[in-house]
Amino acid sequence: MKFLKLSLIIFFFLFNVSINAQSKFDKVNIKTTKLSDHIYMLEGSGGNIGVSVGNDGVFIIDTQFAPLTPKILSAIKKLSDQPVKIVANTHHHGDHTGGNENLGDLGATIIAHENVRKRLLEKSTKSAIPVITFNDKLNIQINNEQVAIFHVENAHTDGDAMLYFTESNVLHTGDTFFNARYPYIDINSGGSINGYINAVKSGLMVVDNNTKIIPGHGNLSNKAEYLTFLNMLETVKAAVLKEIENGKTEDEVSTNTLLTKTYDDLGYGYHFINSEKMRRTVYQSLKN
Repeated sequence: MKFLKLSLIIFFFLFNVSINAQSKFDKVNIKTTKLSDHIYMLEGSGGNIGVSVGNDGVFIIDTQFAPLTPKILSAIKKLSDQPVKIVANTHHHGDHTGGNENLGDLGATIIAHENVRKRLLEKSTKSAIPVITFNDKLNIQINNEQVAIFHVENAHTDGDAMLYFTESNVLHTGDTFFNARYPYIDINSGGSINGYINAVKSGLMVVDNNTKIIPGHGNLSNKAEYLTFLNMLETVKAAVLKEIENGKTEDEVSTNTLLTKTYDDLGYGYHFINSEKMRRTVYQSLKN
């Protein structure tokens, strides 16, 4: 009897969690922003999506969460009657790869860094797994332009990729850039503050004052905001490193609000990446 009662409790808990999650996605609207004659940015819930449309088919960067696939496809349908031909993942996190399975089942070819494939193999179905991988860089010719895909090491994760549309002058950074926010540095997945800073510097090698930058999270951006983000990373790193050199512990650093006050006052703390989390993460990364 007790087992039956416990089973019922677990069932209703999981049912409510599922209903609440679905309700959350029901309220999401997909916002489309035109960046060039055939490049667009889609915002919904999760990582920002890049879209290229043309006679070769639809090429998209990242897929957000699985329940949003119908809404995403509906938004793309307004841009092109062509099917989604290629999906590129900037890294393995679920808010960027959750729709992989849906699009893979529809015939899309999925591309990602080899470490993304390794991580998705641990938790995803066959149709969600990248079938084309690369180690350092890859070039794609689609819709009358070259898309340069390049890996940046140990930044947000160990499998991060940036994608640059060479003719449209659009850069998709994935989660190596959170516009006007503290970033999530996933240390457990190979991320690091030094790698993150180097990734932003790599992005700067292809941008100019006219480049449109699609961040992993946040509003459409530009070189000036990108430089501001880099300055934040270097400033916070230097402040935390000085504390480490002075013998401060992780808890002492994580509770020292003066280290990040300038950016806290600008509202850089966002959701679970608040200022305390940022200081603690940078400390852990530098100590490692």
